[in-house]
Amino acid sequence: MLIFSPQSLAFIAVPKTGTTAIEMALKPMADIIFTKQRKHITAQRFHRKIAPFLEDAMGLRPERFAVMRDPEEQIRSWYRYRSRSMHVRTSRSTGGISFDQFVLDVISDDPPDYAGIGSQLSMLTSGRGDVLVHHLFAYENPLVFRSFLDDRFDQEIVLKQKNVSPETEAPLGSDTRRKLQAARAAEFDLYHRLKDAGGHLITSLD
Repeated sequence: MLIFSPQSLAFIAVPKTGTTAIEMALKPMADIIFTKQRKHITAQRFHRKIAPFLEDAMGLRPERFAVMRDPEEQIRSWYRYRSRSMHVRTSRSTGGISFDQFVLDVISDDPPDYAGIGSQLSMLTSGRGDVLVHHLFAYENPLVFRSFLDDRFDQEIVLKQKNVSPETEAPLGSDTRRKLQAARAAEFDLYHRLKDAGGHLITSLD
């Protein structure tokens, strides 16, 4: 998470949506930087805990922005990330596990360590499913996001790829895809709303 006072913005970092590249580009302009375990603070926690503090202590009410990825592709990115050599022979490794099995484990009631990845929905919404960021951008529409950044920071923001997962084959069977879409219907619905909005979904939180 990054907070920018002059621009009155707060970046909610959703895992596997290009957050490292965004942070590398924007960190020099941030007033407050959350790192390590606090890098991926949820929008709900920000709404309940951090936003009231910022307003009380600094008179700041920043607009929150975040990036969301196609849900299947975001899970595929997790799968590839956990296939990297750094995870070999650990409980978080996806080595020797098919993507179909990974997806089934992700949506199971008790995911094993390697499939405990949370969800984009839980990062972006309240317990009732209300979107808690003002500006939500589609990972697959990068020009829309970059135009927003260029405008708000009054300069060209260059995002360079960082922390890229290996390009391993990760096909998904149609039956497993249907199960995923059913299990995470609300997340897919939010993503479709975002795409229908042209890659930039604006939400009023007042």
